[in-house]
Amino acid sequence: MAKASQLHCSFCGRNRDEVKILIAGQDGHICENCVEHAQEIIAQELTSKQEGAHASANFKLNVRRPAEIKKFLDEYVIGQDDAKKVLSVAVYNHYKRVNNKQSQDDVEIEKSNIIMVGETGTGKTLLAKTIARLLNVPFAIVDATVFTEAGYVGEDVESMLTRLLQNCNYDVTAAERGIVYVDELDKIARKGDNPSITRDVSGEGVQQGLLKMLEGTEVLVPPQGGRKHPEQKMIKVDTKNILFICGGAFDGIDKVIARRVNTNAIGFSVNKEEQEHQRKNLLQFINAQDLKSFGLIPELLGRLPVITHLNPLDTETLRNILTEPKNSLIKQFTRLFELEGIELLIDNDVMDFMVKKALEYKLGARGLRSICESILTDAMFELPGTDTRKLHITLDYAEQMFGKSKLSVLKVA
Repeated sequence: MAKASQLHCSFCGRNRDEVKILIAGQDGHICENCVEHAQEIIAQELTSKQEGAHASANFKLNVRRPAEIKKFLDEYVIGQDDAKKVLSVAVYNHYKRVNNKQSQDDVEIEKSNIIMVGETGTGKTLLAKTIARLLNVPFAIVDATVFTEAGYVGEDVESMLTRLLQNCNYDVTAAERGIVYVDELDKIARKGDNPSITRDVSGEGVQQGLLKMLEGTEVLVPPQGGRKHPEQKMIKVDTKNILFICGGAFDGIDKVIARRVNTNAIGFSVNKEEQEHQRKNLLQFINAQDLKSFGLIPELLGRLPVITHLNPLDTETLRNILTEPKNSLIKQFTRLFELEGIELLIDNDVMDFMVKKALEYKLGARGLRSICESILTDAMFELPGTDTRKLHITLDYAEQMFGKSKLSVLKVA
C-alpha cells in the first residue's frame, strides 16, 4: 500500500489519492484531468491548422495577362486607359517575379512598386481595389497621414502590415504576396529644404521609414497594433514580394510641371487647341523630378519606379460613370429601391444635370454620389412602407431637391 500511495501523475504531480483515474504508462502515469487538457490542446491545434489551410486556399493567386487585367478593370473603372495599362503591366510583372523565384542565370528581377498621381475622385483607390479583387490576394488600404516617425505619437509604418495581416486572418504566407495601397502619399512630403528647429516627424522621417519596407526586408509586425499592446508577440513578415501601390492628389504639382514644360510657346505654327488641352492636363507630363521638387526624397522615388497619372474627369467620363460600370451609381440606387418593391426611373437630362453640378464643384466621381443622395434622400425617407410602386425622377424634381440640399450653397470652385 505504501508503494501505491507514492504513485503520482507525471504531468501535474498530483498523488494517486487526489485523482479519480491514474493511467499507467511505460515510465510514468497520467491522470484524467491531464488527458482532458491534452485533448483540448490537440483540438485547438488541429482547428488552427485547418483555418490556416483554408485561408491559404481562399487566397490562391490568380495571375492574369496584362490585357485580361485591363479588360477586367474596364468593367469597373471608366476611362483612365493609360493608368490601367501601366498598372496591368506592373502587376503582371510583379507576380511573374513572385512565381519564378530565381532563374538559372541568377538575374534578379526587382519589385515594380507603383505611384499614381491624380486629382481626388478620379479612381486611384478603386483601381487598386479592383486589381486586388481580380488577383485574389490580401489587400489593405492605409492612410499615410497617420504615420509619424518612430518614437512619436501616431502610427509607425509597420502598422500598414498589421492591417494586411488582419485582412487575411493572420496568414503570413498569404500576406507576403498581398497588395498594400498607401493613400495620401503627398501628405508626407518634405515641408521644405531649409533645416528647421522642430523635427518634421510626419514628413521626411516617415519617408525614411518606408524605404526598407518598399524595397523588401523582414519586418517585425505587432499583430494588434504597437502602442496599446506593447507586450504582444511580434510576427515576422518579409516584404520582398508585397506590392506597394502609392497614390496621392499632389495638389499644386501642376505648377511644378508647368515650370518645366513649355506651354506658352508663340508663333504661327503653334496649335492653340493642343496647347490648351496640355494646360488642362499637365499631369500627363509628370516624372520623378517633379515629385522630388514637390517634396518626396530621391531614395523613396527610387523604390517607386513605376509612375502613372490619372486624367481629370470630363463630362463624357462622368456621364459614363453614372451608368456603365457593373456597380454604377444608378444601378446601386435602382437596386436599393427594388428591395422596397419600387421601380426607379431617371430621365437622361437628370443625369446630365448631375454631371454638370459635379463638374461645377470639382467633386470628381465621389461628388456624383453626394449629388444622387441629395436628390433621392427625401424619396428614400418617405416611400418605404407606402403603396408606391414606381418613382420617376424628372429634371424639375431633381432641381427642386438639389436646391433644398446643403450642396447647392457651395461656392463654385
